[in-house]
Amino acid sequence: MKPRKIWIDEIHGGSRYGLKGKILIKKRSPFQEITIMETENHGNALMLDGCWMTSDKEEKYYHECLVHPALSSLKTASRVLIIGGGDGGTARECLKYSDISLIDLVEIDKEVIELAKKYLKELGQNAWEDKRLKINICDGLKWVSNTQNNYYDVVFIDCSDPSEISNDIYSLKFYEECKRITKKEGIVATQSESPESFPTIHIEIIKSFKQIFQISSTMYSFVPFYPSGIWSWTFGSEDSTQFLNPQYKHIDSIENSCDIWNLNYQKGAFQMMPNKILNKLKKI
Repeated sequence: MKPRKIWIDEIHGGSRYGLKGKILIKKRSPFQEITIMETENHGNALMLDGCWMTSDKEEKYYHECLVHPALSSLKTASRVLIIGGGDGGTARECLKYSDISLIDLVEIDKEVIELAKKYLKELGQNAWEDKRLKINICDGLKWVSNTQNNYYDVVFIDCSDPSEISNDIYSLKFYEECKRITKKEGIVATQSESPESFPTIHIEIIKSFKQIFQISSTMYSFVPFYPSGIWSWTFGSEDSTQFLNPQYKHIDSIENSCDIWNLNYQKGAFQMMPNKILNKLKKI
């Protein structure tokens, strides 16, 4: 008997964001409930604790916007840290840069990685077999705290929405530690929630980056099946001379490999801060 198709919704703020399909697996890990669904129009989709994380169709809106503004603005990058990223999409995009010799992917829940390898193959693709990618099953805060100063060229914070297992990642202390382990000319990049659905968290992240880094900026784009559709990514650095300006020598090949991101897209996306967010930031 074939599994029947059902609707699964993320419920947020009195709204529902749903996909229709059949459940491939639903289980509880030691950290969270993991659901993977085969949908009618979005391919396979991942939900954690009732929140949509990614899907085959939507993921490049998210992963390309997190990775390429940072890595394309460095002439060279050797070592990268990904906090979270258990679906493999961020690692896949990072591995497009030939100068990278090491990616430490630090994920607290190994079952997310195992299930992504089986059910979300479009996301990780060949990244899981690349020798440059090192998987570390560990708490992100502990990993960062135990890392030496100025070690990574870029730190990506690719975590789920604030929850019991991720609240410490959304803290001033954590961002300060990420800055400490990043080279002066390097970049710390984080997903920074939706200005519409999560305005308080969104503003707190921007405020923290402005407090910690010499220079920071926030990019806005769309992840259509996330709550409200609009999403953001925030970047910080101590080196303003090349911050978010294209430096990578093979930038054309990176652009050609992407479905969403290119330099023109990026330029416009960094100028999209809603006025109500600008006005709130002026009061800080």
